[in-house]
Amino acid sequence: MTGLPDPGARDIRGTAEFERVAQFYRRWHEPAFGEVSGAASPSAAPDGRAIAFAGEVRADLEGRPRFRLCVADGSGIRRLTGADTADERNPQYSPDGRTIAFTSDRETSGVQQLMLADAASGQVRAAPAVDGTVEYLQWSPDGARILLGVAGLGADLAGGEGSGGVVRGEREELPGWIPETDSGVSGEDWRSVWLYDVAGRTVERLPLAGRNVWESAWCGPDAVLAVTSPSPGEGAWYTADLRRVELSGVDEVVYEPDRQLGWPAASPSGRRRAVVRACSSDRWVVAGDVVLLAEGRTAKVETAGVDVTQLQWLDESRLAFLGVRGLETVAGVYDADREETTELWSGATTCGDRYPVASFLPDGSAAVVHSGYSVPPELAWLRDGKVETVASLRHAGSDYVGETAGEVEPVEWTAPDGTGIQGLLCTPEGEGPFPLVVNVHGGPVWGWRNQWMLGGTYVRLLVSRGYAVLHPNPRGSSGRGQEFAEAVFGDPGGADTFDYLSGIDALVARGIADPKRIGVTGASYGGYMSAWLITQDERFAAAAPIAPVTDWHSQHFTSNIPFFDELLLADGPHGTSGRYRDRSPVTHAGRVRTPTLLIAGAEDRCTPPGQAVEFHNGLQLAGVPSVCVVYPGEGHGIRSFPAVADQGARLLDWFDRHLSLPEAS
Repeated sequence: MTGLPDPGARDIRGTAEFERVAQFYRRWHEPAFGEVSGAASPSAAPDGRAIAFAGEVRADLEGRPRFRLCVADGSGIRRLTGADTADERNPQYSPDGRTIAFTSDRETSGVQQLMLADAASGQVRAAPAVDGTVEYLQWSPDGARILLGVAGLGADLAGGEGSGGVVRGEREELPGWIPETDSGVSGEDWRSVWLYDVAGRTVERLPLAGRNVWESAWCGPDAVLAVTSPSPGEGAWYTADLRRVELSGVDEVVYEPDRQLGWPAASPSGRRRAVVRACSSDRWVVAGDVVLLAEGRTAKVETAGVDVTQLQWLDESRLAFLGVRGLETVAGVYDADREETTELWSGATTCGDRYPVASFLPDGSAAVVHSGYSVPPELAWLRDGKVETVASLRHAGSDYVGETAGEVEPVEWTAPDGTGIQGLLCTPEGEGPFPLVVNVHGGPVWGWRNQWMLGGTYVRLLVSRGYAVLHPNPRGSSGRGQEFAEAVFGDPGGADTFDYLSGIDALVARGIADPKRIGVTGASYGGYMSAWLITQDERFAAAAPIAPVTDWHSQHFTSNIPFFDELLLADGPHGTSGRYRDRSPVTHAGRVRTPTLLIAGAEDRCTPPGQAVEFHNGLQLAGVPSVCVVYPGEGHGIRSFPAVADQGARLLDWFDRHLSLPEAS
């Protein structure tokens, strides 16, 4: 039976389905209200005895969680700051271990500014405010300065961060009739580098005129290594270069790539520099090859088959890295003097959020937030090839989820052209065949990993209700090298279509999936593929695209990343034919027979909500059951409660409604 009397109702509060889903989330989160239940941004204490981190704390199921400055050591977890309403992020130990720099929005909600805490006493002092919000920070090797990556208050978040503005909501009270305006680039859109002088307690902006700084890192004591572009528009990131910028503002280009760049890092002296070069879909979601720049030479670093997601120099010769290799997470060190790579740890579980991250010490050990589908987040060390748990964030609510969300297993199958495809399969208790939902990841250059949240909160909800959920990593995914990642470029919705369909066939053949009860969902590129697959194959009984692209032409002219669709399609938008038309789901809406639930965020600048509306209207004209749901205040993906519960209720009802077989007579 289904839970919503009307799937198109605007307000579903009070329905049995909404209450069931809300109860699931309450049982998950309520036992940890007021306590640290999640973690991000680990920072290793120099003596290896503690890990500072941003601890996720929920007081209720309203809005998004806030983060507190915390430390984990042998005695457990302690908060270093008071229990007020501030959101605190980006902790980093000073080189001497006495101070933890972090950011906080305690002065203005949503605007992060630099703070410094005494690591022993927790006493906090504020640094002078910068003009914007601090996105990241890094101590200089000598501890004399702190580099601050600052975004203007009009800048965009990356798609992987949720899109929309870096500061959510109105920054000033205005009458309701005041219009929204856009005249192109404004002064508040730029990203820049600021430097905090620890002894003098002063801040100043690095004088780099006409360059937007997406990422930066120290390059010796008197320079910065920066990924830059001449425009602050989100689309300009795709063609950014790498520059060495002296503190006087004098800059030189050190690397002009043919792909995207991320994770710049330099040795303490600045003599050796490194950056990750990759074919990428989103800023901050970069996994690829390591390029070493030293003594006027450029060389690709051997990383044991790992697509690298983080870099950190341990000293003048050793470069630590973290990344993905197939379904594994891998940590290693490259010795530039010996030109040798040593693998330090690899595992089927993982660390980090969008991609693996860690904080390394000179001995090669690394502080991480470790997790798996059945392993709640924990602060841990990667040491001697093992995971050493410091403090687990397990609680009664995570135990409940673990008891109801089934199991995960790696799966492999072969696409029609002979390409091997990997994925992760979540299954409920009991014997198959199960109703199957295919959950398509975004990007397309990203990849599912065995982590606590896996494909989002609704995955555990689906499994708890009796669905199997397949998470494929088709061509275009990270972890299989750049050739595999680039295989989808110029061919979205082409060969990768059959990577998904053959995965379904493999699970049907194994008796896991019921061929009459197949659904598909996914967000971003996953939303695109969820819409595309139902135009290509009639096996799907239901679809739920989230934050989709459905019309590449209108996407190009309404999105904040128009360069990306040209890169992905290897085509231009100015014409009446070609991939912009042929690979758009809306072009083929007339052939769809699959009931479709479309979900979007009203503030999504990456894949604007009009994309969901267009496909919904096309399906309605074709006589296909379709509901379009647009959440106010949400961006690229639904992230705030109670909207998360509302989305979960609608998804479950939609799949229950259309994937259930008729009762036997």
